[in-house]
Amino acid sequence: MLTSLSLIFLVGLAMAFICQRIRLPRIIGMLITGIVIGPYVLDLLDPKILGISSELRQIALIIILIKAGLSLNISDLKKVGRPAVLMSFIPALFEIGAFVLLAPLLLHITVLEAAIMGAVLGAVSPAVVIPRMVSLMDEGYGTDKQIPQLILAGASLDDVFVIVLFSTFIGTAQGDSANVMDFVNIPISILLGIVAGIIFGSVLSFIFEHAHKKGNPIRQSFKAVIVLGSSFFLMSVETWLEGTISISGLLAVMSMACVIQLRCRKEVSADLSAKYARLWLAAEVILFVLVGAAVDIRYTLEASGMAVLMIFSALVFRSFGVWICLVGTKLNRKEKLYCIIAYLPKATVQAAIGSVPLSLGLPCGNIVLSVAVLSIIITAPLGAILMDLSYKKLLNAS
Repeated sequence: MLTSLSLIFLVGLAMAFICQRIRLPRIIGMLITGIVIGPYVLDLLDPKILGISSELRQIALIIILIKAGLSLNISDLKKVGRPAVLMSFIPALFEIGAFVLLAPLLLHITVLEAAIMGAVLGAVSPAVVIPRMVSLMDEGYGTDKQIPQLILAGASLDDVFVIVLFSTFIGTAQGDSANVMDFVNIPISILLGIVAGIIFGSVLSFIFEHAHKKGNPIRQSFKAVIVLGSSFFLMSVETWLEGTISISGLLAVMSMACVIQLRCRKEVSADLSAKYARLWLAAEVILFVLVGAAVDIRYTLEASGMAVLMIFSALVFRSFGVWICLVGTKLNRKEKLYCIIAYLPKATVQAAIGSVPLSLGLPCGNIVLSVAVLSIIITAPLGAILMDLSYKKLLNAS
């Protein structure tokens, strides 16, 4: 396992450095590293690492969500309420609609299979998007109109909506009837996640500030560990309650961090944010190398040119959906274009659920996984490159 970890860190960082030197996003080097050293090419990673890959990726995602919550300005977040809510489901609906309309013609699958495929590909990748939005907030780009906050909130909610749809479509394909409660659970999941985060954030803030007032302050490193442990607990609650009541663990984590930032002294939240920024340096490598390792490159050989056409056609529909969400806002055309670009990448959710139809023995399993893998390979680097190259030209620096 130690050999595998050394490969992940050393090769992943080396490839990230090479990509950075040739002016490509670091994520590309890490994804390539994961694909090459993963089980489907050189097979250099210990099966024990691969066995806990999803948990390690989740930990990395938690770290950047905490950093995001500590960087968010609550008053700014309130200003982007309506478009953020719209962007949490309309772009995904447009993309799923594109698959339902076009995939039966291009890929020769049924309408239900097309809906399953659309649900797999409908989610934007928080792993690719969230770190870049945090960076924009730190650098002050687009913050005059709360663009990073808008994208951050919309992308975080987007996954909840798409995964519920995916579960519903999968159940229908297995002979179950569509359950209205599945759709009711979407707002419940969002609301309970936010409430849980507020409760935990309020309790931790009280403990931190009370200890400070009593003259026995908790060391900042301990605070960082306490916040991280609380985040793990919130994510566990989502798993424990699965099948009983829906709660979004990711939203709970980010809400908790937001409350800590709001209720604690500025130096506390700033120091915690800096500590999680340093943790992210290691977590980023683990996240993207293991996402790459989850990509079975062999399935791209089964995907035809029609699959590529389908992916890009769906992105056009998705882009139109993003544009509709931003109608009536103060964003200009350049800023709207950046929002469209930020909603292109696929990676995290597709790597997590792309193989589910195949594992369940559904007839569309192979083609769904093939298109999911192809979408990661195409859109994750494309979205990352476009975001990194365009933000200084499309967004204002405050």
